[in-house]
Amino acid sequence: MGPIQTIEDLIGLVRRRYWIILAVALIGTIFAAVYAKTRPNVFESAAVLQVELPMVTDGGQAPALPVSTLQLLTSIEQRLTTRENMITLIERHSLFADAPGMSVEDKVDAMRRSVSFQTVTGPSGALSALIVSAQAGDAEDAARIANDLAQSVLDLGSEGKRATAEASFAFFKEQENRLWQQMTELEAEVATYRDANRSALPGVREARQDEITQLETSLRALDQETTGLQSEDAQVRALPTMRATDRRRLEDIGQRLSVLAAQRTPLAARKAALEATLGDTAEVERALSAYERQLRQLQDQYTVVSQRMAEAETAQSLASRQQTERFAMLERAITPDYPVGSGGKKIAIAGLIASTGMGFFLAFLLDLINPVIRTAAQMERELNIRPIVSIPEVPHSNRKSFGSKTIKSLIESEAGRLPAMVGLRSLVILGGAALILLIALVSML
Repeated sequence: MGPIQTIEDLIGLVRRRYWIILAVALIGTIFAAVYAKTRPNVFESAAVLQVELPMVTDGGQAPALPVSTLQLLTSIEQRLTTRENMITLIERHSLFADAPGMSVEDKVDAMRRSVSFQTVTGPSGALSALIVSAQAGDAEDAARIANDLAQSVLDLGSEGKRATAEASFAFFKEQENRLWQQMTELEAEVATYRDANRSALPGVREARQDEITQLETSLRALDQETTGLQSEDAQVRALPTMRATDRRRLEDIGQRLSVLAAQRTPLAARKAALEATLGDTAEVERALSAYERQLRQLQDQYTVVSQRMAEAETAQSLASRQQTERFAMLERAITPDYPVGSGGKKIAIAGLIASTGMGFFLAFLLDLINPVIRTAAQMERELNIRPIVSIPEVPHSNRKSFGSKTIKSLIESEAGRLPAMVGLRSLVILGGAALILLIALVSML
């Protein structure tokens, strides 16, 4: 026959092959229960750490230079789960003593999988608590490992806050010294430049321009007097007959012109020197402006660094006194009384389901190997022939050769009792199998 196509075919298959289905389901369930029972117990213990808010804050608003507690916790978790720390933890608590053949790497991997760090956030999203859990085959080992890790978190948390504050203070102190040295060197360089270009400094330029103006006025006065004397000298010399007074006047004019020339020469030289220095003033002003910008930037940086260094110093003082955010032991891990659920019930139920399915598969396979038309509906579906008479199957033990009359009477008598016998036998077998399964499950728990 082909595969099962109707509910009646499925029910017939179960009635014919119930002993195979029950046997396979029973054996599979027993094996699953034994496997679940023989699995080692796993105990779990957890310690709870609370994140306490800082007692002293900077300005009453926020802690000075706050270090992210979540980042610190991540760093601590990474440090605690390193290979060296895991090996130290195993040796400290004498773990895996019953597994001498287990390699170090396998032990480290097992330890990493047995510990966990679970964060608890508050309504505002900030970290409020930390749960450190540990699993072990022994209840006391689980509690010791959890408490050991929790204490390590406390120590590393306090040390991490203090180390971060000290590192921040040292960094800003170094930056402050560097900026102060740069400003000192720049100021010395500016002073040297001013001394080298004193005559072209912006403040001196105005005085030089005033001096040049005065020199120009003096030179104009000398030139006017010189021009007048030269004109008078020409007029005297133009006289047809010079008297003694005229000759004395010419001598006076010559002497005066000599004096004026002597006076004009240094004034003109001074004016030329001053005008030459005015040409370098623009370059000096540009250089001084650049120096001022550099010095202003360094001063701004120095102000910021000084403020941050003061904050770092405050944070260092708070960290040394444990006045910042810190972890506090809220609940120590205790020795668990019962192992955690190791999945024994799930394994037993999975074994029952899998073995029952395997039993149905074997029963279906046996029917495929022996394709027999057993019901009128199968004959009509497979051969398209409607049967007229259906004779029930008589068990082999009830077939006796006492003649056709005896056989006929037996068939008539047994045909009425057959459904009841089959139903009673099925109920007895099903009840016994269910009782065995129940005993197996109870013994596993």
